[in-house]
Amino acid sequence: MKSQLIWAGVLAAAASLAFAATKTGQSESITVNGKTIGIKYSSPAVNGRVGKLFGKDGTIGGDQNYPVWRAGANAATELHTDADLQIGALNVPKGDYSLFVNLANPESWELIVNKQTGQSGLEYDAKQDLGRVKMTMAKPPALVEQLKYTLSNAGSGKVKLQLAWENRQASVIATVK
Repeated sequence: MKSQLIWAGVLAAAASLAFAATKTGQSESITVNGKTIGIKYSSPAVNGRVGKLFGKDGTIGGDQNYPVWRAGANAATELHTDADLQIGALNVPKGDYSLFVNLANPESWELIVNKQTGQSGLEYDAKQDLGRVKMTMAKPPALVEQLKYTLSNAGSGKVKLQLAWENRQASVIATVK
């Protein structure tokens, strides 16, 4: 009985640490030309793994869909748009989508807009891809401990979608139609 209580305590502590490493229920939204664009995601922490997250032998490299990454933690990252968007050459009709990122080229990520929604971040079906768009890569000015999405007004009916984590920053410009 005593050993069962000890194990229960150990499991509760492990679950608490795992939860602390990921902020769930994060969101970011912007309104442009009267239309709202929003992203919902879970935000993993670097948690001492600097230089050990990306790449084939990194933590993300162990995901079953690598080099496709859920671009967050837990459930797939969600995009909702009240407007039709043009992201690069990709037309994205208003609606709901999941976002993934192709990490195959560390210097040139691709944003993947996927038509399937409501799935775990590890349930990726390439047949559901609406399309892929090259992202602009940069290095953030400082370590980004918690993955962060931002949507900002880029002028003239355009929105900059950016994700930053660890020592990587990637963005795309979307035109609101």
